[in-house]
Amino acid sequence: MAARPDVSLVIPVGPGESGDFPLLSQLAMLPPDWELILALCEPREDLEALVSRHIYTVISAPGRSSQMNRASEVARGRWLWFLHLDSRLTDKMLLALQEGLGSAPEALHYFRLGFAGDGAGPMHLNAVGANLRSRLLGVPFGDQGFCLPASVFRRLGGYPEQVPYGEDHLLVWRARQEGVRLNELNATLETSARKYCRHGWLRLTLLYQWRWIRQALPEYYRLLAGRL
Repeated sequence: MAARPDVSLVIPVGPGESGDFPLLSQLAMLPPDWELILALCEPREDLEALVSRHIYTVISAPGRSSQMNRASEVARGRWLWFLHLDSRLTDKMLLALQEGLGSAPEALHYFRLGFAGDGAGPMHLNAVGANLRSRLLGVPFGDQGFCLPASVFRRLGGYPEQVPYGEDHLLVWRARQEGVRLNELNATLETSARKYCRHGWLRLTLLYQWRWIRQALPEYYRLLAGRL
C-alpha cells in the first residue's frame, strides 16, 4: 500500500470552465508525494492532459461545495488544500505552506490575496481590503487557498452545500466557532480578476461586500453566544 501523502490538493472545476489556467502547468512544482485531485462535475480529459504528473479525478453533481466535499471524502492526505483553478502557484507559496503546517499543524491556513493584471478597476484596493478583513476580522475567503487537517475539515462537516454562495466563508465561521486557529501564511496567492471585467468592478465589489457582511452577522452572533 502506498504511503499516506502529507497533503491532498483539491481543485474544483466548474461546468464548462475553460480558458488559460497557468496553475495546471505549475502543479509540477508540487512535492512528488503530495496527492492531486481534480473535483469535476463532468469528464475533462483536456485539463488532465495539461498536468504533467499523476492526478486523480472525482466526478460529482455540479456545485463547488459538493464537488470539493466528494473529493475530500476520497482524499488520503493528512491535510486538505483547496485551490481555485484560476489561482497561481509559486515556490514561495509552497515553502510558506510547509512552514505553516510544521509550526501550526492543527490550524486553518490561508494566504494573503493578490490579483493578476487581467481585471478591471483598482484591484489593488480589493486585495488590501481582503487582507485587512482576513487579518483584523478573521474572515479569509476560499480564493486565499485554505489548507487544514482532513480530520478537522470532516469534523466541521465540510463545505455547506445548501447555500447559494459563501460556502468558504461559512466554513471559516464554523472553524472559529469550534476553536480552530486561523493562520496567515507568509506568501501571496495571486488569482485571476477576469470576472471584474465581465461584471464591472464597482458592481461586483459592492455585491461581494454586501453578501459577506450579510452572511457574517448571524455567524458572529453564534460565535459570541458560544463564548458566554
